[in-house]
Amino acid sequence: MPQTADDLDAVAVRTWCSLALDALGREREAIDAINVYPVADGDTGTNLYLTVESAAAAVEAVFAAHETGTSAPSTADAVRAMAHGALIGARGNSGTILAQLLRGMAGVLAEGTGARRLRLALTTAAASAREAVAHPVEGTVLTVATEAAAAAGRTADGAGAGAVVRAAYEGARTALDATPGQLAVLGRAGVVDAGGRGLVAVLGALVEAVSGRAPERMYETPATPVPSLTAVGDCLAADDPEGGPAFEVIYLLEAGDEAVERLRARLDGLGDSLVVVGGDGLWNVHVHVDDAGAAVEAGVEAGRPHRIRITHFAADRAHARPEPAQRAVVVVVPGDGLGGLCAEAGATTVLARPGEPPASGELVDAIRRAHAREVVLLPNDGDLRHTAAAAAEQARAEGVRVALIPTRAAVQGIAALAVHEPDRSFDEDVVAMTAAAGATRYAELAVAERQSWTMAGICQTGDILGLIDGDVAVIGEDVPETARKVLDRMLAAGGELVTLVLGEGVSETLADALEAHVREGYLAVDTVVYRGGHQCAPLLIGVE
Repeated sequence: MPQTADDLDAVAVRTWCSLALDALGREREAIDAINVYPVADGDTGTNLYLTVESAAAAVEAVFAAHETGTSAPSTADAVRAMAHGALIGARGNSGTILAQLLRGMAGVLAEGTGARRLRLALTTAAASAREAVAHPVEGTVLTVATEAAAAAGRTADGAGAGAVVRAAYEGARTALDATPGQLAVLGRAGVVDAGGRGLVAVLGALVEAVSGRAPERMYETPATPVPSLTAVGDCLAADDPEGGPAFEVIYLLEAGDEAVERLRARLDGLGDSLVVVGGDGLWNVHVHVDDAGAAVEAGVEAGRPHRIRITHFAADRAHARPEPAQRAVVVVVPGDGLGGLCAEAGATTVLARPGEPPASGELVDAIRRAHAREVVLLPNDGDLRHTAAAAAEQARAEGVRVALIPTRAAVQGIAALAVHEPDRSFDEDVVAMTAAAGATRYAELAVAERQSWTMAGICQTGDILGLIDGDVAVIGEDVPETARKVLDRMLAAGGELVTLVLGEGVSETLADALEAHVREGYLAVDTVVYRGGHQCAPLLIGVE
């Protein structure tokens, strides 16, 4: 639940990161669609999402490390982890600038919180982000950050932290609306700055984390994608690889301050969109150049570069797609048993451990491991939709054709995988798999951890809950009884095949009993049973 203490303690920082990730997940495609500056490569929303995902993961790691202790993380621990996570995970021009904004805030908030410190943190963040950019341009995220800080600074001395962050959010919104009049490329495209829109989403999440009240959403519908154009200074070159640098180069760098200053000067002469953020020996370097090798060599001369990423803009803008060749399926599985089953079917698997959903980086790595030009991605969890979408976008940027089928449960993924045929066309295969997944209703049994109100009534600790399509539909005292009631509810609407996935420790006699129940009551329905191994739920059910 959002923090309501009108301050920014460690829990509120954790909540902020989570809410910001959700907000950017909702707006990622819309932000990508309006990305025209500095390069119209349609990835600003994705880059911001991946940057915040890394920040959120770092904060979660801090909380996990304190779970066995007697004390919770301090605010200083949380904000420093957030800043470090954003730094090492920063993607693209926008993500690198956001990382510096978070680092600037963290440096102040680690020394104390409250309204006065928040004002100073926002001001410091805006100033440090400007210093990190070699040639700041108005009408960008830098302007939005500056105006947000200025608005926060105008709040009354007696105002609380909630009032300060809300003022910053409103100031950012106003500044964002003005960006088309400040930067000609935005005005011609009829859009606001993409990075600025992302910052507004992050500040909106901060408002909710501090005050407990979410601000009204700025945009209700996705933006219309703008034509693929490359912005060069204040000019546009339509799909012209000669209109700007050919490569984006990003790397982490271990180096001292003096070496980094020399690196800035060297890279500034090689290209544009130069942003260098960080400090204390660790930096994130971002630049657009024609000679990617020279940019990397400059980093080697300055210190030790690693996590080097090079993107060819011309290839991205051409949206080239290879002819259908090798195809793979990447599937997220909740247990090792299903992992083996899917692997036998030829899929590349990603294990979702209880309480540890995979990050987008793990999904991207799995797509790379598949070594395929075409990939079908099955997340098998509704909560992974934004993570999977970001991973798909990243893989597409690397030249892989990815189709994301929004499966919400493992049994839907099994149904999709069962009709997968790599020999037919990619589009036909995706349509068939999507149809199979969509025709599969899903359920699971879970044990209630506490007394709570559900759609089926009040449950007590230890009750067996039967969830159908994500909602509690049955409350029972034991697994067999609850499973039978769930099956009857699902089969009342019809069905031809029941899939049962048994969790670790669940007896085979349960499967036999449920098979008999289906056979006796529903003559035309077949049943198939799989062992899921170690998974969250004792029983997963699918009905096709």
